[in-house]
Amino acid sequence: MAGTNGKQKTARSMMLSLGVTLLAGGVMYLFIPHEDGEPDLRPVDYRVELLTARRAAPYPVAAPEGLPGGWKATSVRYQGVENDTWHLGFHTPDGQYVQIKQSTEKPSRFIDETTDGAHATKATEEIDGRTWTRYTGGRYDALVLPAGGAADAKETAGAGARGATTVVAGTGSFAQLKQMAAALELG
Repeated sequence: MAGTNGKQKTARSMMLSLGVTLLAGGVMYLFIPHEDGEPDLRPVDYRVELLTARRAAPYPVAAPEGLPGGWKATSVRYQGVENDTWHLGFHTPDGQYVQIKQSTEKPSRFIDETTDGAHATKATEEIDGRTWTRYTGGRYDALVLPAGGAADAKETAGAGARGATTVVAGTGSFAQLKQMAAALELG
């Protein structure tokens, strides 16, 4: 019978230890602050990178002018080594994501990578005299302007530039993608 009493004490000790641990965890949960909302996204100032990209890129680099309030630039980069790729990402007023990407990379590969698998539709958008093709079905929906469509022929020839495919993609609605595409200024 001596063995049974020892097993009961061990089980009771384990239960008491578990209770103390849960109580301590509950107290910590109540008194340690935790975030319940979206993370605070800090806007980035992309002016220096834009000027650098416009000097280095062999095509007119696009950036928005005159977007309404609430749009925050959150990421920017230019990679001249690999296909002269320009990226500028934005957080929309309603919490979605919209990016502008341009590259001299093979268009089919560039569009697939940028949209994460979207496919061209028969729908197009006429924005500022340029025809953008709608892409859907990937991680991001997109509006795509093929190489040579990002600027008129005289502007491209004057710069001695190769053409770049321009993609406006993201989780935002097509209205937001169209709004971004309409705000793009080429430099």
